[in-house]
Amino acid sequence: MIKIYHNPRCKKSRAGLEYLQSKNVNFITVLYLKDEPFTFESLKSLFAKMNVTPKDMLRKQEKEYKANYKDKNLSDDELIKIMVENPKFINRPIVETDDKAVWGDPPSNIDKLF
Repeated sequence: MIKIYHNPRCKKSRAGLEYLQSKNVNFITVLYLKDEPFTFESLKSLFAKMNVTPKDMLRKQEKEYKANYKDKNLSDDELIKIMVENPKFINRPIVETDDKAVWGDPPSNIDKLF
């Protein structure tokens, strides 16, 4: 099953959702900021499927990130904990299958799952 971790308020996330809809495949939309938040283990597993580090998926432009974490030398586990506590720090959308996941920006990255 395909899942898209989606933030409806994000332009890039909406573009990824529209792109996935255009593929005419069945998928589940996960509103991770509201309905189904990440846990440490789920986010760590997702990044492993993507073959990325937490730093690769960190939205460094967020005001709270800049104010509280910007100049700190944080480990991957520390970054994941911060991202779980502040999910808007995570780049989106993320699209996941049973064995792979990709960042859907640009939306054509989603094609790597098919």
